[in-house]
Amino acid sequence: MKQLTFVFSLVLTIVFGAVANKPGKDKEVKIKTSAVCEMCKERIEKNLTLSKGITEAVLNLEDKVVTVKYNPKKTDEAQIRKVITETGYDADNLVCSQTAHDKLPECCQKTSEAHSH
Repeated sequence: MKQLTFVFSLVLTIVFGAVANKPGKDKEVKIKTSAVCEMCKERIEKNLTLSKGITEAVLNLEDKVVTVKYNPKKTDEAQIRKVITETGYDADNLVCSQTAHDKLPECCQKTSEAHSH
């Protein structure tokens, strides 16, 4: 009985130790977008943060780069870029969905000059 208890305790220690040491940290990716204004920023950040596995999205309008923190077990960089293109914006070398782009307000379309709202 003592041996069984010892083995059981050892197994539990190994299992819980492995779970506790598992890297569960978010990853971070920076993606160049075609955002132009504050409305673009809000739209991209909102759509990204509503997507599964994304914990944070912050767009810097000066360089048009969105920094995304995500859980790699739930999503990946390709899916993040897809969300951006389906929102109507370019994502690095991926061109946006034309249909989604055409639904953006005129001021948010790629042909617009940068301005503030």
